Amino acid sequence: MSTPSTTSATPVLAVHGLSKSFGAVQALLGADLICRPGEVTALVGDNGAGKSTLIRCITGVQSFDDGDIQFNGKSMRLGSPTEARSRGIETVYQDLALVEDLTVWQNMYLNRELTRGIGPLRLLDRRRMIDETRQRLERLLVNMPPVSARVRRLSGGQRQSIAIGRAASWGSTLVIMDEPTAALGVRERDSVEKLIGRLREDQIAQLIISHDLEQVMRVADTVWIMRRGATVAEKRVAQTTREELVAAITGADQVR
Repeated sequence: MSTPSTTSATPVLAVHGLSKSFGAVQALLGADLICRPGEVTALVGDNGAGKSTLIRCITGVQSFDDGDIQFNGKSMRLGSPTEARSRGIETVYQDLALVEDLTVWQNMYLNRELTRGIGPLRLLDRRRMIDETRQRLERLLVNMPPVSARVRRLSGGQRQSIAIGRAASWGSTLVIMDEPTAALGVRERDSVEKLIGRLREDQIAQLIISHDLEQVMRVADTVWIMRRGATVAEKRVAQTTREELVAAITGADQVR
């Protein structure tokens, strides 16, 4: 696959020739993907193209059969999502993985709770977690809900923003978002897209899986297109059109 010339900076993520099969079903057929520092990378393709399998392999949910994954120039196989998080790779799934009966600050520090005290006599450091949650989110969010608010009382856009804000706070290497504005209204979608822009300004690498090509053209720097388990094209948004993306996704660009 030919790729356009881009910056020479070491990619945050570089996937080369990834293959994965489930019995007789070949889910990935030599997939490639590159995410660069401070850029928004979009991954697009029809249902069944292999996008979800590729993300699961990257984040350690599933193993892969062949190929290579590099993080900051070093090859590695992540054994679990926990290991991915320990390396600064955070994923925001469509279900957001927020606990509705917990507050914003409790969700921010879920399974990462801060404690104070000495030895075995340690207590949750509530004040510090509340203060740090407020500081982290105020930097990212324009309309931030109270950190003491329970998640079930938040709007869909607020929940999405909190999930992305949490991922950005812990994701020092890469933030992956699966359909980040699906089922949101126009105003809430715009709020999330502004948050994506602020993460770019902070030089955080982002990988967005989306079916919304209009959104891809608005927020992404680079688009990788998958079809039938393989990566078929990489395009810089500034040098392509929505029509070209559709043609690559459907295979119409191969028709002569």
